[in-house]
Amino acid sequence: MTESPSVQLRITEIFHSLQGEARSVGLPTIFVRLTGCPLRCVYCDTEYAFTGGSLRSLDAVLDEVASYGCPRVCVTGGEPLAQPGCLDLLKMLCDLDYEVSLETSGAMTIADVDERVSRVMDLKTPDSGESHRNVWTNITHLTLHDQVKFVVASRQDYEWARFKIDEHQLLNRVSDVLFSPSHEVLPAKQLAEWLIDDKIDARLQIQLHKFLWNDEPGH
Repeated sequence: MTESPSVQLRITEIFHSLQGEARSVGLPTIFVRLTGCPLRCVYCDTEYAFTGGSLRSLDAVLDEVASYGCPRVCVTGGEPLAQPGCLDLLKMLCDLDYEVSLETSGAMTIADVDERVSRVMDLKTPDSGESHRNVWTNITHLTLHDQVKFVVASRQDYEWARFKIDEHQLLNRVSDVLFSPSHEVLPAKQLAEWLIDDKIDARLQIQLHKFLWNDEPGH
């Protein structure tokens, strides 16, 4: 594998598990969790990835990914796009014919992300405390290969998300619009009833990994 010797990534963890959310939920997936995030969402469940980690070369990351023998890779964080080398990693994974997804906050531009990557963009709702960080020009780069997620903590968040779906015609722009109840804040049943009552053609997602492994790191 050929790479620039200067490209390194700070990695919190690499592990093999089941995808807990998005359209590939339940499928075996390799997770590459990059360290660092410029946001501080109220409900963040990966604060352990804000700092620390270890510097790894791209070749070292790709070698560990290959050792699991799984065709799917999810690059996540933290906010993976906060590290410029993430773009190189995504391209190289695609070149190796992995099915690649990227979990991103929507607070960093996705303009330069390889078009083969399925971008799962989390539009930050008001209750996150970080909705002012959304980069709205990202929406122009979304395609039917991508997904948009809303983490909903209240009725206010839900109504805000409904408005943004209509304002930006998200149901016609991406493959999936995902509604995720903020864990232990908004009951999933309540969110499900709102979606049914309002006939929103979006996917309710309940984070599978939280129920299987209580959100332990490495799962």
